[in-house]
Amino acid sequence: MNRAFFSRDVETVARALIGVTLTIDGVGGTIVETEAYDANDPASHSFSGPGVRNAAMFGPAGAAYVYRIYGLHHCLNVTCGDGAAVLIRALAPTDGVEVMRARRAMTQAEALLCAGPGRLCKALGVDQSLNNAPLDAPPFAWRDRIAEPPIIAGARIGITRAAAVPWRFVLDGSPSLSRPAPTSNYRSSRT
Repeated sequence: MNRAFFSRDVETVARALIGVTLTIDGVGGTIVETEAYDANDPASHSFSGPGVRNAAMFGPAGAAYVYRIYGLHHCLNVTCGDGAAVLIRALAPTDGVEVMRARRAMTQAEALLCAGPGRLCKALGVDQSLNNAPLDAPPFAWRDRIAEPPIIAGARIGITRAAAVPWRFVLDGSPSLSRPAPTSNYRSSRT
């Protein structure tokens, strides 16, 4: 993936990431859940304008935006420029599964290793040191999807403002989602 891939509208990038494989230092899997956020979105970190925490969102497209949530977990986003970013919510593990298990001290089902943004970051070793890192250089590596996957769009989760905007995208049928798939496939445009 080059920076041009990320230099598109955030909804397009969020959909296009479903089915793509992401690895960080050789550890990762197939992206199965994303959420889109842009600068006009009251739920976005960029809604109030640029600041120290969200500076990566206002830089060039194709950078990592990493932040802490609840003071405990990291979240990984990919920037699309102009205050837009896509949150990587979940992936299906394919590469370095044993490394992920060790990082998460987990013996449970493989599908749960990266089912949620905090779990995903812990399993992949994502922390603040990757904030604003270019996505087209190591430690990041990408493998494009082979075919258009079946995608369901629905309301975002874990937010209170603009929660109904249908910018959560999931791979239909994936057991690795952070929460169950939306029950209806919304038309993915803002109203």
